[in-house]
Amino acid sequence: MDVASATAAQPGTQADNAGRAGASSPGSMDYDSFLRLLIAQMKNQDPLNPMDPSEQVAQLATFSMVEQAIMTNKKLDGLLSATSLAQASDLIGRTATSADGRISGEVTGVRLTDEGPLATLDGGETLLVGPGVRLT
Repeated sequence: MDVASATAAQPGTQADNAGRAGASSPGSMDYDSFLRLLIAQMKNQDPLNPMDPSEQVAQLATFSMVEQAIMTNKKLDGLLSATSLAQASDLIGRTATSADGRISGEVTGVRLTDEGPLATLDGGETLLVGPGVRLT
């Protein structure tokens, strides 16, 4: 039985509730939603052609691996943010000069952006700290 038929059950059924739980945040499914969907799939399967138990275990194992990878990525993101903040704080008080030499000044503040650390200079300009920027 495919997942689409399990989630297309009548309103108010276990499968319908499982489908709604997974749809609360598009593109993501938590562990509880996965288990509800698995139970609905088992309840609504064809008794003459049941799902192979090893296939069910493989689905559960795959989901568990994905969940662990997501948790690892979250922890790595936190570690990277902490490291970036520590490095950014070291820029304050130093003189930064752009690669072309047009912008220069003492760093008074630093904000982390997707592109990298954005230094605010004493003259009010901002400078993205990256390749070619000199710090003294």
